[in-house]
Amino acid sequence: MKKILFLAATVALTASTAALAADAVEQIPEAPVAVETAVPFSWNGAYLGVLGGYGWGNGEGSVPGFGASDDFDGGRVGGFVGYNWELSSGFIAGIEGDVNYDWNDNSYGGVEVGTDVSGSVRGRVGFAMDRALIFAAGGWTATNGYLDGAGVDESETFSGWTVGAGVDYAFTDKMFGRVEYRYNDFGDKDIGGINAEFDQHIVNVGLGVKF
Repeated sequence: MKKILFLAATVALTASTAALAADAVEQIPEAPVAVETAVPFSWNGAYLGVLGGYGWGNGEGSVPGFGASDDFDGGRVGGFVGYNWELSSGFIAGIEGDVNYDWNDNSYGGVEVGTDVSGSVRGRVGFAMDRALIFAAGGWTATNGYLDGAGVDESETFSGWTVGAGVDYAFTDKMFGRVEYRYNDFGDKDIGGINAEFDQHIVNVGLGVKF
């Protein structure tokens, strides 16, 4: 009788152990799934790009006893290059230069009057919200003013100051677009015996590449 009871207990213990072992095998935890963490977008570094736009210019000319003004409006194309430093809390500081060509001339009695090549060097400050960068910029600007025709061929470099604001938006990690407004005050110069002043409102659209 004791042998039978011992045998039954042994069988029961073996079955219980096997069941626990099976449960343990079934409950082996799965390996954790790797989670990729997105790298935050950064505006830091160098960039360059091309732009196109339109300028609304106002020119004033005067000689002793007489003065006149006129609009000098037209399209423009150019290029820009710069560098951004990304500071804390999304603030950006930078510097940028550009060179452009403006078509904004008028004709008076066969004499072409206008400006063509222009450029600027500007400091920039801005605030980045991920891929959108809102900025303001200001600095030095210059343009070539000219009189050409009817035996006259003179040009002078007008220089002054510029200020503006805009938005850069990154379409990819390397490519970004831009929309900006600028006001240029080129001061005055004596050209062809005329004291000329020129200022300009500009809207630019650009496409740039970050490095």
